Amino acid sequence: MDEGAESLPRRRLMARMDDVARLAGVSSATVDRVLNQRPGVRAVTVQRVLKAAGELGYVMDGALPASALKPLRLAFLIPAGTNRFLGMLGRLIGSSQDQLASFNMRARVDYIESFKPELLAQHLRRIGRDVDGIAFMALEHPTVREAVDWLAERGVPTVTLISDIAKTQRVAYVGLDNRSAGRSAGYLIARFIGPKPAKVAMIAGSLSYRAHEEREMGFLHLFEELFPAIEVVGLREGHDDEARNYRQTKTLLAQHPDLAGIYNIGGGPEGIARALKEAGRQHEVVFVGHGLTPETRALLIEGAMDAVITQNPQTALMDCVAIFANLRAGRPALHGTASPRTEIILRENLP
Repeated sequence: MDEGAESLPRRRLMARMDDVARLAGVSSATVDRVLNQRPGVRAVTVQRVLKAAGELGYVMDGALPASALKPLRLAFLIPAGTNRFLGMLGRLIGSSQDQLASFNMRARVDYIESFKPELLAQHLRRIGRDVDGIAFMALEHPTVREAVDWLAERGVPTVTLISDIAKTQRVAYVGLDNRSAGRSAGYLIARFIGPKPAKVAMIAGSLSYRAHEEREMGFLHLFEELFPAIEVVGLREGHDDEARNYRQTKTLLAQHPDLAGIYNIGGGPEGIARALKEAGRQHEVVFVGHGLTPETRALLIEGAMDAVITQNPQTALMDCVAIFANLRAGRPALHGTASPRTEIILRENLP
């Protein structure tokens, strides 16, 4: 057999690999690494190559298993209610289907009644029969832990989003270091108040969320360590509801007329701001909260809030995408990802 005949199949294979490379916008060497499942390629790039290979029918050469080209079905479980940041995150996921398709994924968003672990656990088990991966905001509860481990045993990976859960087989957590976030809130409030005795308070969504519990612990420890002259006079739960937070704030102001600061651990900041405005104290009580939204942005601009601690929802979504892509490719879940950045937003540095 002459040399040209022997090299024809290889030339044909390499030409198709070049086609995949052009469509994916990468080098042929990168395509080769991806198709042969060698390390050193970013998760985002892997998904581009897999998608391009599927579109060009490269799977027909047997270099890529058909299962790798099947769209990955994801579910995001978001707490229902009036938390504006969570609502914004849910809408972002829902509107990102074209972007997810570029990674050979599709996603659904389910809104789950907040603060009810039994309902969350039931939904996790039910939806786990229909999807390939789940990202959800966890509640720290035995029934939820059991549901997560039940899913893991059946090959359905779970990623906790914003709030983590302990001692389970979830594959990764995407969210802030919440203890650090609580300490940051305390430090901001203390520096705004200045070096004098004062009283501050906290309003949480629910301590059933590990994120809220860790923020509380960080907040308390910061004052114990660095600002012992500032007294934390209590923690109230508002369930991220504006009306409840309004009532809780009015009660705090009535019980502590000299209250100097409020840390809103969860959502519903509009209720707190409304109570402060009605009392004429919106420019006296230092108010720090979480989640940059159009509503908290407006409160910062008018001076009713002093600082917002936040994370980028688009980055959180893409971290989830990268984690599920890594799992599909057989890499460690957090390969190529970075810890989310805690952003502190003031009126003067609004993006």
